[in-house]
Amino acid sequence: MPILQSIRQWASRIKRDAVTLWFACRHPGTPWFAKLLAAFVVAYALSPIDLIPDFIPVLGYLDDVLLLPALIWLNIRLVPADVLSECRAQADQWMKTRGAKPRSIGGAVLVVMLWIAMGVGLWAWVAGFS
Repeated sequence: MPILQSIRQWASRIKRDAVTLWFACRHPGTPWFAKLLAAFVVAYALSPIDLIPDFIPVLGYLDDVLLLPALIWLNIRLVPADVLSECRAQADQWMKTRGAKPRSIGGAVLVVMLWIAMGVGLWAWVAGFS
């Protein structure tokens, strides 16, 4: 199998698993700690705004290529197998009928709040040197 095709399949599975976690967040059979991590991962994965903008060389894609897949992989391991298979079926159905992943306004708000917090922290740090 050509490497480009395997990368595309991997990216497709990551996208599907992000939507799977979206359904797992709402499933009553998901443990609370998996729901908590899934809520964070889903909010960030489905947010239209990145924590590190893509136009920043190397770092801009680091979260998309390493951090997000690692968090999704970890969270998938925390969801019970029966819940995971049910949520994957829901995710496959969603992506088949809607054709795209859902968007998260909460994720965008989370990213904006993190940027504001980092800005305030940087300002306080710089002001401390004055």
